[in-house]
Amino acid sequence: MEMRDDDQSQMFSRPERDQDVMTHWERVLNGEESSSDALRRLIDDSWRRCLNAHVDPAKYQAPPPLSENSLYSLQQKHGDLLSASTPVMAMARDFLAETGTIMVLTDHSGTILSLEGDPATRDEGATMNMTPGASWSETACGTNAIGTAIAVRHPVQIHSAEHYCAGIKRWTCSSTVILDPYDSSVLGAIDVSGLQQTYNRHSLALVVATASKIEGRLAKHEMSIRFRLLERCMHRLTHSSSDGVIVFDRRGNPVKANERAEEALNQLASGRIGSRKLDIASISLGHATDDGLPAGLQGWIAPEWLEPVFDNGQRIGTLLTIPIFKPRPLHSNAAAFATDSMPHEASKLDCVVGKDPVLVESVERARQLSKSNVPVLLLGETGVGKEVFAKGIHDCGSAKSAPFVVVNCGGLSRELLATELFGYAEGSFTGARRGGMMGKIEAANGGTLFLDELGEMPLDMQPHLLRVLEEGEIYRLGENAPRKVKFRLITATNRDLRKEVTDGRFRMDLYYRVAVTSIRIPPLRDRLTDIPVLSRALLEKLALHHGVPVPQLSASEIADLSSYSWPGNVRELRNVLESMLLTGERPRALIAPEPTRGIRIFDTPPTAEHSMFNGGEPRGDSRRLEEAEREAILGAIDGSRGNMALAARSLGIAKSTLYLKLKKFGLDALVERAREVHAKGH
Repeated sequence: MEMRDDDQSQMFSRPERDQDVMTHWERVLNGEESSSDALRRLIDDSWRRCLNAHVDPAKYQAPPPLSENSLYSLQQKHGDLLSASTPVMAMARDFLAETGTIMVLTDHSGTILSLEGDPATRDEGATMNMTPGASWSETACGTNAIGTAIAVRHPVQIHSAEHYCAGIKRWTCSSTVILDPYDSSVLGAIDVSGLQQTYNRHSLALVVATASKIEGRLAKHEMSIRFRLLERCMHRLTHSSSDGVIVFDRRGNPVKANERAEEALNQLASGRIGSRKLDIASISLGHATDDGLPAGLQGWIAPEWLEPVFDNGQRIGTLLTIPIFKPRPLHSNAAAFATDSMPHEASKLDCVVGKDPVLVESVERARQLSKSNVPVLLLGETGVGKEVFAKGIHDCGSAKSAPFVVVNCGGLSRELLATELFGYAEGSFTGARRGGMMGKIEAANGGTLFLDELGEMPLDMQPHLLRVLEEGEIYRLGENAPRKVKFRLITATNRDLRKEVTDGRFRMDLYYRVAVTSIRIPPLRDRLTDIPVLSRALLEKLALHHGVPVPQLSASEIADLSSYSWPGNVRELRNVLESMLLTGERPRALIAPEPTRGIRIFDTPPTAEHSMFNGGEPRGDSRRLEEAEREAILGAIDGSRGNMALAARSLGIAKSTLYLKLKKFGLDALVERAREVHAKGH
């Protein structure tokens, strides 16, 4: 805002006119219309604002200051302003002591953040609440240099009678605003105050010079953050060849974009959000905190596209990765959807069978992401084929010779997982292999590291993985020299990692590092229409693998397969079909579940004379199905003497699926009982 008076003398008070100003103040309070050359336009305008705001002219002090906790939070919020101001205010300490004045720093609302200066004057100011945490806006204290400078956005000097409230009229003060070097918004105010006998025109020059120095330090700090942000993101900007990448500063404003960002935005504009054109410069995410998404997130931005950028524990910006999709048709005669136990030779993305729209979108997203080295998080239940997707992404985006290394973070003890991931040096512990051992991270150098069941990784090991991802260096256990590594990271989990972060079981910074982009793989029960083609493809693959003829499924058999919920997903379907192949010569005889060892996934009771593959219709109801499942589980646990891994293997399902079924049937307590019984018997 520009000054309303051309004469710069309007900035300064005239102490010799103090009595005339006091007389005019009394008339204004009495409702009399009068004019005086002694009253500056600046003061007249401020008094009228105070009248309209019903400020009490009899006030003798500011409102009570904030509590200690609230003040601390406010100071933390304005940490950059305080950091820039503290050394500058300290430089004025000698001048303030000699002149009997104090220097005050406030936020944009006029609340005092800190003050320096003459101890006696500080004590005097405390009697009218000129202390940290107190508000000195015009609405709180009437006309005063701090509040009025913020109201008019330029330097002001208020002396004695020019104050609106009676209790402050024995003071003289000079103040100006501190502007944000980025957008010129008001960050706060700097003020020099003292009792009226300390009046000096040079006080106004001092606050203007001080504000300028603080703004210069803020600008330097902002540029430093900007350079650090670009340094952190440069690799992603230059190596994400298939996605649009935009870097936003900590305020949520765009800083830099790669060459494909505009193409990605145009694709979004023509698809998801209609014909409205998106311009990079017009996008704003809103201010982001260290522990959440940006406040002003626009609806077309998927949260998983966002990755916070940290430096020394401070969030300095946000990275937006917009995938570019180029749909390709899925071939109905593709090979089988391989699962974890299938051979990996053919496990490319073309191995994924199905026409379900959600699955097709997941496959195409994986295909596009395979072209860049951006970290990918695969989300889905146990058995949906996360490793197949991971291997497919690797195969589509890497040379055939590039390593694909798999580590299951949930299947190993903490100590074993550490050595598996990082390796160790010779002699690092008792029993260490001669010459040491290369870890899986190091083995993945130049290729892809797939961390399955990432949510199972111990919390105290997560910072070590984070450091590898951020620095591109690994230390073998027992070594002090780093080894450079460069690999593509793909992770998978069946847990809700956001909830794990909230519950304190997973590091937030690691979550944002691995979840740059994510792919959700639908469970089999949500795409039952794919069962016919998926079953045929699996049977062909399994028959070839075992060297047996390919069986044919009848329409009723397909209907039965399509009516089951498949808690073990594709892996469970594969196990059922493989069991059908290996238990006899003819398919219809081979698929009958073993009475005491296999889970009866259909509704045929243990005493049934025919299997459900005999061409007849399924018999019984869901209760009989559950009873059969329960009996099979009890038999497997009993036969394995409480060994859950062995029981799951005998049932042909994953251990995690077994635990889900135990919970479903209320059998949790029987596990310990079975162990105790067998321990006593042997």
